[in-house]
Formats: sequence, C-alpha cells, structure tokens
Amino acid sequence: MSLTAARACTTLYDMAKTAVYSWRLSSERRDALEREARREGVSVAQILDRIAEQWLAERGRDSGDDAVEQERLRRAALACAGTIHGRDPHRSETVGAAVRARLARRRAT
Repeated sequence: MSLTAARACTTLYDMAKTAVYSWRLSSERRDALEREARREGVSVAQILDRIAEQWLAERGRDSGDDAVEQERLRRAALACAGTIHGRDPHRSETVGAAVRARLARRRAT
C-alpha cells in the first residue's frame, strides 16, 4: 500500500466517530502506544478505542442498556424524597376541590 492510497476508515460496529477527545500523556506512554499500533498495523486511535471499550465492558457500563443504573438512581432519589405530613392524608386527592372552594369563597366576598 502506498502512502497516497485511500483507505476506508472502518470503526467498531460501523459507528461513525464524531467526537474528539484530547489529553496529555507522557512521551513514554505515547511512544508505547505508537509502537503497539505499528506492531498491530492499526492506528493509535483504534488502539485507544479498543482500550476504552474493554475498560467500560469490564465495569458493565457500556452495555447500551442502562436499566440497572436507572434503577439505582431511582432508589437514590426516592431515599431523598418523602411526604409532607399534615392533618389530611388524602390532601393530594382533594386539592382540586379545595382550591376551587377557596377561590369561590374569595369571589363571594
């Protein structure tokens, strides 16, 4: 393959890559990543994508189905939520009628 030959960019699962992320790393780590990419015949970006995918998979955070995480968040939110204690335990069911009655009394005066 020549340097000017066009290569199609293939991505994992044919996902289009539109995000760019940049960070600083030691020159030793950069060199190691570049060596590994050359050894495997892939780009550094492909190496980093594979590393990130494996890291997320190990933690179960890249399953695409976040139902477990949503349930955890729901339980955490419910632990902070509560009820307002008052004399009428059915207040939420009768609030509409109570507001209408109060407005009617104001209009009557």
